[in-house]
Amino acid sequence: MQWLISFQVVYEKLSFKRASEQLQLPSSNVSRHVALLEQLLHVRLLERTTRRIMPTAAGRQLYQSITPLTHGLDHALQEAALSGDSLTGHLKIITPDLPFMADILADFCIRHPQIQLSCDTQLDPTEGLLDGFDLILRFGRGPLKDSSWVAREILRWPSCVVAAPTLLERYSLPQSIDELTKLPCITSMSVLQGMPWRFEHGHTVQVQSGYKVNSGQMAKAAAMKGVGFAILPHHACESEVNNGSLVKITCNRQPEDLVLYALYSGKKYLQIKVKAFLEHLQQAIAPLDIHSKKEP
Repeated sequence: MQWLISFQVVYEKLSFKRASEQLQLPSSNVSRHVALLEQLLHVRLLERTTRRIMPTAAGRQLYQSITPLTHGLDHALQEAALSGDSLTGHLKIITPDLPFMADILADFCIRHPQIQLSCDTQLDPTEGLLDGFDLILRFGRGPLKDSSWVAREILRWPSCVVAAPTLLERYSLPQSIDELTKLPCITSMSVLQGMPWRFEHGHTVQVQSGYKVNSGQMAKAAAMKGVGFAILPHHACESEVNNGSLVKITCNRQPEDLVLYALYSGKKYLQIKVKAFLEHLQQAIAPLDIHSKKEP
């Protein structure tokens, strides 16, 4: 079986070195596995030169034949591991400092006592930092940038543009999102790329901002003081809109929803510990009341 797995990964990576890194085996072992498989079958599976590796017709046929089998075996092993009580390993996560996340992380470790957890709370981790972690939870509005990471939507918050009555005494009420370019706005310092503001159907607006913060609470407080217009999740400003402290701005476009994504490696096989945590996370957030407990 190991010979077939080594061949499959070399076929996909077209490199013995990269295959050995994924399999966590010495490159010489991977090369020997492929050579032994070729000897067993009496056929050349991969053409090797000093510059490249190319599959032969026999290699392509074998790969197509074994791939469904290896996928099925991997799925069976993952299901068996998830149904047991012996989940182990070091789980490294980055997440925004969300109130509900603390209990979810602690409950997961209680359920799986052999898991070691390292959690860093950041709103907008840089790309270089992602490589050292198994799972990244981060916010986004609109389409995500292309990445080798897989993105799974966890939570979604519809949003709106708001402003304080005192601000609207100094500036005319905007009728379209284009008018926001001439008005003072509150933006994030780094997360969601700060600007431009993103609206439905792919529309963006390059707003002016002299007030940038990485906190929804700070943005709301500044909006209520009349510092500028802000985009906030509906639930985060619902009571203020109802009591008149903030005014919901009805423009020709609504802001893109604020979405919490889980990002994980784009490798073919999702790590068992990551899969287990994602299932635990989605089960835990299902009964939560978004309007009172999930304010970013």
